[in-house]
Amino acid sequence: MDILIVVAVLLGSFVIGIPIAYGLGLAALFAAYRTGIPYEAVMLQISHGVGKVAMLTIPFFVLAGAIMAEGGMARRLVAFADVLVGVIRVRGGLSVVNILATTFLSGISGSSVADTSAIGSVMIPQMEKVGYSRVFATNVTISASVQALLVPPSHNAVIYSLATGGAISVISLFMAGVVPGLLLGFSLVILVLVMGYRQDHPRGQAVPWRDALRITFEAMWGLVTLVIILGGILGGVFTAIEAGAVACVYAFFVTMFVYRDYKWRDLPLLVHRTMKTVAMVMTLIAFAAAVGYMMALMQVPAKITAFFLTLSHDKHVILFLINILLLVLGCLIDMAPNILICTPILLPVMANFGVDPVHFGMIMMLNLGIGLCHPPVGSIIFVGCAVGKVTMEEVVRKMLPFYGVMFLVLMLVTYIPDISLWLPHLLHL
Repeated sequence: MDILIVVAVLLGSFVIGIPIAYGLGLAALFAAYRTGIPYEAVMLQISHGVGKVAMLTIPFFVLAGAIMAEGGMARRLVAFADVLVGVIRVRGGLSVVNILATTFLSGISGSSVADTSAIGSVMIPQMEKVGYSRVFATNVTISASVQALLVPPSHNAVIYSLATGGAISVISLFMAGVVPGLLLGFSLVILVLVMGYRQDHPRGQAVPWRDALRITFEAMWGLVTLVIILGGILGGVFTAIEAGAVACVYAFFVTMFVYRDYKWRDLPLLVHRTMKTVAMVMTLIAFAAAVGYMMALMQVPAKITAFFLTLSHDKHVILFLINILLLVLGCLIDMAPNILICTPILLPVMANFGVDPVHFGMIMMLNLGIGLCHPPVGSIIFVGCAVGKVTMEEVVRKMLPFYGVMFLVLMLVTYIPDISLWLPHLLHL
């Protein structure tokens, strides 16, 4: 009964408009009151939640991604993707350019919202200009941006690692997300090609070789960021935290001294926006740590496990039920709070059924990523509609094929663990 009351407090806070972080804090304090735990213990858990050195990974990667996304990198990656797709001149080529450019930017920004905003502002008007509907262009941008939640340097992979208490390394999650992220991108490419031939979309245009060389050279400056991050970590040159710091310095150098599209006077505003984002994430993590602590004391994971065992002892059935649960939660609560709330509860359940925690991390992030593309709280769909200047009703009405492809990829990732675990095992992570 205490668990239900605490959950009711949490949901009630969300409903009446209390910020999610403060709702988590109230739930933790109420749980302490119901169980007789001193409030000081809750305060210590809040402090401990953000007192880890690993937390530095988040501000570094968020800042590096923001600099690269706003400093002209998106436009150059779109041009580079256009060069690659223009070689084969397929029908629906600009849709493929959109997805491919988002794949490249995802490996730099680590943020689906940043990808939607940066790529959408370039690609949606460009696609509309040559004959695509604005709603279709927006849907392509929204669905492709989910890749950023999976591929390194995904901010949410870092949050999941922290939610596990640091038991799962960030680099293991980074590597685990590579194949699922690329699989999602490839599946979306197949979808837009099929739709392109059925709906007679325009063909891609070849880029003159002189322009292609210039575009490729300019784009390489940004793509080297991937080599710096992953190569440095895997080569043992620096840790994930240090990789974020190096990425910040490199992103600053390329943006301000190579591309020189970004004005110096705008830099303080960018840093200010980044710090606001980081502050919100840190506050969420702090209060979620207290909630996780209270849930553990109240034996919530054990009780949830017992509940699922009453439904079925088959791991595949349990995985399907967990997927449905996460899809629903993903539509109702933003991704970071979901990860922080659900991981301490569901991870022990999955471990009881023999699911690898790295594999479960990919399942959770893809589930919640799909939720971000759906109302009522999906941040990706909100940003996509704002950038595309279309209504949410129009987008959702035409989004069904994209939802279907994302759900298919989710099922493949769920029931074929090697999709997530092959690369970490290959690298002995």
